[in-house]
Amino acid sequence: MTSTDDRAATRTEAAAPARPVLTHRPAGIGHPYAASADQRLPVHPGVGDRPALGVVATGLPAAASVVCEWAAGDEVTVLPCEPGSVSPADAAALAGGDGHLAAAQAGQLAADGAWHVTAPALAAGVRYRYRFVVTGAGDPADGAVATPWSAVSAGAWAEAPDAPVTVGGVPAADHPRVVPGSVRVWRDLDGARRVRFAFRLAPSEHVVGFGERFDAVDQRGRRLDAVVFEQYKSQGATGRTYLPMPFAHVVGGDGWGFHVRTSRRTWFDVGASTPDELVVEALVGADAALDVAVYEGTPAAVLRAFGDEVGRAEELPDWVLRLWASGNEWNTQAIVMDRMDAHRDLDIPVGVVVIEAWSDEEGITIFRDARYAVHPDGAPHRAADFTYPPDGAWPDPRAMVEELHARGIKVVLWQIPLLKTEHDLGPDVPHDAQVLADGRAMVAAGHAVREADGTPYHNRGWWFPQALMADLSTPEGRAWWTERRRYLVEDYDVDGFKTDGGEHAWGDDLRYADGRRGDEGNNLNPVHYARAFGDLLRSAGKAPVTFSRAGFTGSQAHGLHWAGDENSTWEAFRWSMTAGITASASGIVYWGWDLAGFSGPVPDAELYVRAVAAATFCPVMQYHSEFNHHRLPLRDRTPWFVAEVNDDPTVVDVFRRYAVLRERLVPYLAQGARAAIATGAPLMRGLFVDHPHDPAVWERPGQFLLGDDLLVHPVTEPGATTWETYLPAGEWVDVWTGERVAGEPHGDGVVVTREVPRDVVPVYARASAWDGLAAVFGEG
Repeated sequence: MTSTDDRAATRTEAAAPARPVLTHRPAGIGHPYAASADQRLPVHPGVGDRPALGVVATGLPAAASVVCEWAAGDEVTVLPCEPGSVSPADAAALAGGDGHLAAAQAGQLAADGAWHVTAPALAAGVRYRYRFVVTGAGDPADGAVATPWSAVSAGAWAEAPDAPVTVGGVPAADHPRVVPGSVRVWRDLDGARRVRFAFRLAPSEHVVGFGERFDAVDQRGRRLDAVVFEQYKSQGATGRTYLPMPFAHVVGGDGWGFHVRTSRRTWFDVGASTPDELVVEALVGADAALDVAVYEGTPAAVLRAFGDEVGRAEELPDWVLRLWASGNEWNTQAIVMDRMDAHRDLDIPVGVVVIEAWSDEEGITIFRDARYAVHPDGAPHRAADFTYPPDGAWPDPRAMVEELHARGIKVVLWQIPLLKTEHDLGPDVPHDAQVLADGRAMVAAGHAVREADGTPYHNRGWWFPQALMADLSTPEGRAWWTERRRYLVEDYDVDGFKTDGGEHAWGDDLRYADGRRGDEGNNLNPVHYARAFGDLLRSAGKAPVTFSRAGFTGSQAHGLHWAGDENSTWEAFRWSMTAGITASASGIVYWGWDLAGFSGPVPDAELYVRAVAAATFCPVMQYHSEFNHHRLPLRDRTPWFVAEVNDDPTVVDVFRRYAVLRERLVPYLAQGARAAIATGAPLMRGLFVDHPHDPAVWERPGQFLLGDDLLVHPVTEPGATTWETYLPAGEWVDVWTGERVAGEPHGDGVVVTREVPRDVVPVYARASAWDGLAAVFGEG
């Protein structure tokens, strides 16, 4: 369904460059959480609403102003506009509060020349029209400078018991878990836009899942949505995530879960408005159809059923379970080898190096400083096409990979699904640069995401702004994009790709080659992206090792994931542990985080050591650090640099001990991953998975099981000297002492308190498994 509301943009066609230009887009840039200066707010207003209307004027003479002509039927009212943006949002706060990406977002939402006006209250059943006009800008004979007319009508919710909403294979109104009379449809004059219904919630039930969530394990009492979004830091404070899913467990009653079978945006009110109701709301097409699956049983059974439907993780080689190391400023071969030499010299085992800053960051296909002939037709290069200057950043990439492999270290290269264009390349980039040739070829072949009018979409976000975006929705598009990276795998023997930045599609009316519009296709971008690189690796005989931060339903089947960008703070540490538990509860098996955070100043020794200990017992253990514009002080999160900054050499000793322990844990982790894939019980799982009816497990939601037999309770508060842990029913052994533990009876188990020196994380093994685990921990 298309209306004038859905046009990507309306611009004045000026007769001469000196005339003012007005820009109004009803949906703005498509930011899910903030309004741009040129949009309507709300985009789809309700009956009685007075929408705010924004416009951006450029080239406006000092004496000129802007008015809005508002039409209801034949009656036209002139509404004076006021200078300023329609958006009340604090853009920097939306992006985490500080850092270069936060500043970029603030600039992206701001606009010089912004004007706005508040429209009259909207009545039902009326189609209103409006446009913006410049006044006082010169001779009226020259013609008015105005935007085209836009249209809007007011919508409302109405009961719709016969709406095509199915739950568990039956009409929603007939399902026993659905609240009677709760099915509603929101319509305006253009048709249905949203549907809503409510599940019953029993007093004892807790709700977990919705993809990777940072704010809480149990979402009961909260409101949230499912839309892929690059929330740069502070995900726990905002409730936003890179990796949402419209799926959740309902734990503590008779056991069930649900999956809203849509890739459109969804919203959930989990007992926040009405304590005994879980309200589901979703964008829909014109037919108002929505299908929701219901799965019955334990959390593991629910995950098995969900995985059967959307895909399960593929077992990856054991090397992905070793330590991963990276830094955003490891931007030369010499620096990468220096860091790996330091690992070797300090006897700190490392299994994977992620090289982020290897390319020119334009097309992300060629090592920086490579010499080669441009392919004007955008044809892929092979390794033989390149030479590398001895004094360049990467004098011999193939030899570097060979050397790292000889040391037992795998190599993963960074990627982003964007291609820079004339819009965002600097003046020093020649017009015949390969990146521009690739962009022209990609557009000509139909493998770029498009606007509604068929023109190429240029990234509206704040990272790589204005770049072209690869359309990876079809096998042909995925193959076109990855073929330019094939030589890295087949000729240089690279082992995997960090598939970063899958969050850049903004706008409900974008167009994809698979036939979807943006409202359906945008959330699927990160799934297609990881799949594309997994398929490339498989085609070259390698395991599909991709490392993604963004995802959606279906991401379970594609590689590894990490929790994205976060500060080096205790608060972020706690949020990250929550993210791991919730992502795992949504079917993500291989999950990790940037231990101790990656953004901001180097963490203090206590935070770093506590984070190292916790990360040792996560499915993926890795450290990473943010780009600091090559300024001092560096922000590496290597253990030796953290030790140097904090004047605390014991940091290296503790890190070494945990890295060596991690090596011994690999067989246990590999077995646990296989079991998780087969059974549905997550590798990293909250205690509620195995003990859904024990109310005590909700009192310390930061605890988790790693596999079947290890219980981990990270110390996430500074200055802690003792730490309480809840041990469910059964016998448990403290892995650091080998002693069987007894505590105070509580729930179905006991609470134990142990001393926690800075280098100790409480970990307990099931007594029945201790004989097999004792050697891993140096006991027995």
